[in-house]
Amino acid sequence: MFILKSFTAVLAGFGLLVGASHAETKWDMPTPYSDGVHHTKNVRQFAEDVSKATNGELNIVVHSGASLIKHPEIHRAVRTGQVPIGEMFMGLLGNDNPVFKADNIPFLASDFESAGKLWAATRPSVDQALEKDGLKLLYAVPWPPQGFYTKKPISSAADLEGLKMRAYSPTTSRLAVLLKATPTTVQTPEIPQAFSTGIINAMVTSPSTGVSSQSWDYVTNYTDTQAWIPKNMVIVNARAFKRLDDDQQKAVMEAAAAAENRGWEMARAETAAKTATLAENGIAVAQPSEQLKADLKAIGEIMGEEWAAEAGEAGKEILSAYR
Repeated sequence: MFILKSFTAVLAGFGLLVGASHAETKWDMPTPYSDGVHHTKNVRQFAEDVSKATNGELNIVVHSGASLIKHPEIHRAVRTGQVPIGEMFMGLLGNDNPVFKADNIPFLASDFESAGKLWAATRPSVDQALEKDGLKLLYAVPWPPQGFYTKKPISSAADLEGLKMRAYSPTTSRLAVLLKATPTTVQTPEIPQAFSTGIINAMVTSPSTGVSSQSWDYVTNYTDTQAWIPKNMVIVNARAFKRLDDDQQKAVMEAAAAAENRGWEMARAETAAKTATLAENGIAVAQPSEQLKADLKAIGEIMGEEWAAEAGEAGKEILSAYR
């Protein structure tokens, strides 16, 4: 009797008894942005929703501010299984496949309703492209519309000539070239130092990034061009996802759907709030002049034609579905 009890205790100690609770699965999740950005807030809520739905069996640990993996390396890290899940700016993959930068074409979709329609038209192609890399798309959430941060007011594209402009994707690099500026790659956490040391002196980005990087410390003007509405996406390694049981997979997908819906509403609210914060901190917020609108629209048409040619049949299908 004593031997049986001892053997039972050993089995229990190793978690081998029938009916023992499932072991916790931990997923480290890198994201490039600070905790104050709506994307990161949304990611943390997503992780909390997953934990709650799985009774703590799947624990997603969020590492914000590029603290675990630098932004340009997140895609590779998830693809190779270094981490099972991550968030990244979708347009970063534009050189690999042009479908990832459909939302970066200036003036193709510059309000949230249009951006939603463009995403609906683009998503099947994005899903397919990620699947080829052994990845699964969970959800995508937009940034506020993009505007220009400069040290002096701008009234035309000529005012941007010769400036060193921050680039964070193939599209922003191409935009800088067409504006006759010099594209310079700078990651989000490095923006303040890049401005203070003269590495860059202009950038086109969202009000969110402008606030999180405290742009009022190094620029004085924000021109609210609402040029395009790019997105972040949350991706998961397909093998890691398949290792989850059916209930856990369902919990992740339901939390992802909720995160996408919540994130789009957060982006709308974020746009108004963060633009107001820029003004409250001394940034001169201005609407683009008619000349600047015309200049940027002309550049947008060039970039749209280039994208369509590069994207080929997939590009035609996306634009046809969108329009």
